[in-house]
This record gives sequence, structure tokens and C-alpha cells, in this order.
Amino acid sequence: MVRMLQSRRWILLSLLISVIPANAVAAAAKPHVITFGKSTAVQWFPDPGAGDEKPLTLKVRPLLLDARVKEFTLGSAHDVTDRLFVIRRAFRVNDSLPQESTSQPHWQWQPGGWVLVDRVTGHISPINLPEFDAFYSTASWYRDYAAYCGISDDGKKIYAVVAQISRRKPVLKKILASQSNAGEEKKGEIKATSADSACPVPAWQRGPARITFEPSGAPKQTFAIRGHIVDLMTEEEDDEEAAK
Repeated sequence: MVRMLQSRRWILLSLLISVIPANAVAAAAKPHVITFGKSTAVQWFPDPGAGDEKPLTLKVRPLLLDARVKEFTLGSAHDVTDRLFVIRRAFRVNDSLPQESTSQPHWQWQPGGWVLVDRVTGHISPINLPEFDAFYSTASWYRDYAAYCGISDDGKKIYAVVAQISRRKPVLKKILASQSNAGEEKKGEIKATSADSACPVPAWQRGPARITFEPSGAPKQTFAIRGHIVDLMTEEEDDEEAAK
């Protein structure tokens, strides 16, 4: 009788051990639901120091993971794969001064960088885009490449930049314009009145993959992208590829 009871206990224990991992796997495999909320128009002051500057309008919409707001975003998403997509984020910063006697923060909206979203795991991670400027840079995506005009730290140079999600260093970083030929100047810095006035949004083409930059006051330049190798194309080569 004792042996029969012990045998039954071992059978029950074995069943419990086999069921628990299965339940854990089922819970881990539970799919996430990623959706976007309704767009809202908000005001953005690119230069808080300019008291008479008119604000720009941004359309912000929440990114929800399982019905909970995880980020606020700008613009359209770009599908990198059937599982991954990228989108630009927006955030609020507290603009209150220390000497201001107020119990409520003075929130102001700001455009941010780009994030990578995994539809399966729900993981959201920031993307490193070298020399990307929140005001001047407008990214143009193709596959896992982002092309944009970057601004140097001192504000005196415009770079043609192509970054790849899987690489820390940019695939391409080449000076397009400097203080002497970048257009309008103010106190030794490049000045732009909109996000693409210093450099229009770069244009992608395929077969082979190539990107064209046309900065204001500087000649057009086209680069062929082959993996992490970049070749500067002449106008004749570009025209020949476009005619194919």
C-alpha cells in the first residue's frame, strides 16, 4: 500500500513538472498587440531663446503596446521586415525655470530620434543615427538604411549620412557643405527655416541601391550602396542606371 502511494505521488509530481514548463512557454509566446492612437496637433518652438518666434505644428500620436502608451511618435512608420519597423519619437520636456513659482511643470513638445519596434516581443529600442539633428535632419528610409543630412556639433558643416541599423558607424559620412557655401549664416552657424531647407530629403533608387543628396548651394551627389560599401557615382553613371 505504501509503495502504491509513493508511486502515485511520483506520477503526480512528474505531471506537474511537465505541465509547468509548457504553461511558461505558452505565456512567453503570447502575442503582443501594437497599435497607434489618434493624432493630435501640438506646438513646437525650435528655438526657445527666440521670444518672437512662431511655433511650428507637429502631429503627435501615441504608440500603444497591449493598449498601454509606450511612446509618442511623429510621421509614418517604415517597415524594415515583416517583424520590425522604425518610427520617429516625440517627447515632452519641462520648460519651467527654477525661479518660477509654480507647482505644475511647463511641458513643451520636442521631436526626437528614431526607434526600432519589434512586433513579436514588443521591444522598443532607440536607433543610433550619427550627426542626426532634431530640427535640420529628415531621414529617408530604404530597407534598413536611413539617409539624411547631418549637422556637425559646431553647426558649420552639413554631412551626407547613410546609417544602417545593424552598424554603429555610418555607412556614409561625407561633407556636403560648410559655413562658406551652406546658404544663410547666423553667428557662424548654418541657419535653416525648416527641417529640409538646408538640405532637401535625399532620394533613394534601386537597381543598384543608390541615394542622391541635393543640398542648397552645393552640387548634387549620388552614392551607390552595396552592403556597407559606398561608391560615389558620376552623373553619367547615374543617368545610365536610371535609363535601364
